[in-house]
Amino acid sequence: MALDPPAYILSLQNNIRARPISWEGAVRARTITDTDLKKIKSIDKVRKEQRKQTIEGDSDSYVALLLGSDDSPSIFQAAAKRQDILQYMLVLTGDLVDDIPSFVSKLLQHPKPYAPFIPLLRQSSNPEDPIPLLASSVLSSLLSNALIAQPKKNPEIEDALPKLFTYIANLANSSDPGLQDIAMQEYSAVLRTKRSRELYWNQRKETVTPLFDILTNAVGGKDSDSTVWSGGASIRSGTDAGLAGGVGLQLLYHVLLVIWQLSFEGRLVGKGLDEEHDILPLYTALLRVSPKEKTTRVLVSTLTNLLSTNRQTLMPAAIPARLPSVLQNLQGRHLTDPDLLEDLKTLNEMLDTYTKAQTTFEEYSAEVLSGHLRWSPPHKSADFWRENARRILDENKGELPKKLAEILGKNWDNDKAVLAIGCNDVACLVKEVPEKRAQLEKMGLKTRVMVLMQAEDESVRWESLRAVGEWLRYSFDG
Repeated sequence: MALDPPAYILSLQNNIRARPISWEGAVRARTITDTDLKKIKSIDKVRKEQRKQTIEGDSDSYVALLLGSDDSPSIFQAAAKRQDILQYMLVLTGDLVDDIPSFVSKLLQHPKPYAPFIPLLRQSSNPEDPIPLLASSVLSSLLSNALIAQPKKNPEIEDALPKLFTYIANLANSSDPGLQDIAMQEYSAVLRTKRSRELYWNQRKETVTPLFDILTNAVGGKDSDSTVWSGGASIRSGTDAGLAGGVGLQLLYHVLLVIWQLSFEGRLVGKGLDEEHDILPLYTALLRVSPKEKTTRVLVSTLTNLLSTNRQTLMPAAIPARLPSVLQNLQGRHLTDPDLLEDLKTLNEMLDTYTKAQTTFEEYSAEVLSGHLRWSPPHKSADFWRENARRILDENKGELPKKLAEILGKNWDNDKAVLAIGCNDVACLVKEVPEKRAQLEKMGLKTRVMVLMQAEDESVRWESLRAVGEWLRYSFDG
């Protein structure tokens, strides 16, 4: 997937190319050798074709210049104290990687192709420092090529990629949209294979969370007054300047691309994206405010990938998020992209099949077993509890209340509503089947709802008090 280079990186590279370097002074100071200087000058400030011929005519010596050999260190090691030379050579290396594919293959044959660049990522804690930025650009390009050329597990890639992810994650956490966009493009460059996506997911607390922070800001924030979270009208403005939270359209699109790439590992990531980031309500909200067909296409494709591989986990969240009605509205737009239309059809068919196959009890059961509760219709329906409370307790030897106890045993720091819903369900079970209180108490549900009476969240306190109140109603019944 080819994306235009970030404007900030292009500007930085052009500025560095234009700066004069005292190469002869570096030779006199023995920072670099006279042989190094001759190699650099033969490819510096010459036409691309001439540079390509020079490199291909003596590729081994240029690999040694950049990556080092048994006889000499890499120029990045030799010139470690000369910031101007480091910057210039990083830009030159990036040009060679971009322009000469045959030379990239030679670089990747080196036993330690990433070793000169990884230390440069840690050279500064300032996210705007040019050396780590340029080093990450070179590394992401090299690793992008290596992941395709070397599909089998490679120890050098396994070592370098997590370190690059850590650096890029710091850029993504920046408040500067330009740096965030660099992060997204570098992520996209390396998330080209199953293994790279697995390694990325392994570091999801630092790599994935900032992406969802950006997306949440784009719809006005999960706890804001924005109507998109509650299924209301679009907040999209009439301009293309950007969305809420200062999120520009280019950044939005690039963030969505990264998550789309990740969604190809749907079985691995689906449950985590649901539990940790509530992806169904968020993506439904994003579909409402999606300003371009290309962003809509990526949103729908991601949902298709995730729902097709996580039907039991994610489908229960689709209905309360009002995804079907949003997709229905989308079909009323004049959409032309064939991939979008195909994915939209597939997604609608999946949701329609799921909806028709559900009884109310099955819907509730699937939601509880998914491990993530939402205020879906069964929780608030008195008729549902009258008809199904006993079945919930008895089905599969009490599988559902046991799962409810497991859910209430977690902290849910990012979604306290889960605890409130769980307490609501306990209250309903006790109210409808009071003779089973001992069974529920044995599972730890009474203890847990009593603890939650002290919760900071008001809705959790209220629902836990209601649950305990139902227990107390029958305290004199033996």
